Amino acid sequence: MKVKKRKILLVEDDINFGNILKEYLQINNYKVVLAKNGIEGYQKFDNQVFDLCILDVMMPYKDGFTLAKEIREKNENIPILFLTAKTLKADILKGFKVGADDYLSKPFDSEILLAKLKVILNKEYSVITPESDIYEFKIGKFIFNSKLRLLNFKKNDPIKLSPKENELLRLLVLNLNDLMSREVALNKIWRDNSYFTSRSMDVYIAKLRKYLSQDPSIEIINIHGEGFRLTFNS
Repeated sequence: MKVKKRKILLVEDDINFGNILKEYLQINNYKVVLAKNGIEGYQKFDNQVFDLCILDVMMPYKDGFTLAKEIREKNENIPILFLTAKTLKADILKGFKVGADDYLSKPFDSEILLAKLKVILNKEYSVITPESDIYEFKIGKFIFNSKLRLLNFKKNDPIKLSPKENELLRLLVLNLNDLMSREVALNKIWRDNSYFTSRSMDVYIAKLRKYLSQDPSIEIINIHGEGFRLTFNS
């Protein structure tokens, strides 16, 4: 049976490197569209359908972080992998804040890139929780609908959660007043348990804390080295 080729948007301002990488990915059974800067990259993204985006961080006209943010506004589920010469932790965390699924520092081993692409593209973005098929929950003064990814506080406009925010909050709610293991959450949601995905999860936990802060009776407690606990004091 013929396997459908996955289509990748590659945005890289170094044309020589971009062409070499494009050719390498094509040899390994990917369809690749190459753009030479962030502006051209978004135009191509807006006019075609892709399975994954590989974005260089340092580019003229529009950097990779800005492009990723614009891509996320149009499609919040498409995987994004950053290529960068930057290895500072602050830059890596910034990448995850704008929605990166993974990071690869230049120069990199091409086999590692292929392995990362395989993992990312095989991810299942919906977390299956066999413990419960309930999708609507009451948390203090909030109503959380995990099917619609909506978090409602009283009569305020509902907050539309991102897929990962939604999955993370659902796990927390299903373990209300109990430990949600960091390792379990990382493996279920990110399919990975590395340092970078762990830091990425901390960013999402911070976002959920901000949303839930409207009700002071709700708290997400950090259990050092183990995970998190969602508590509600009535």
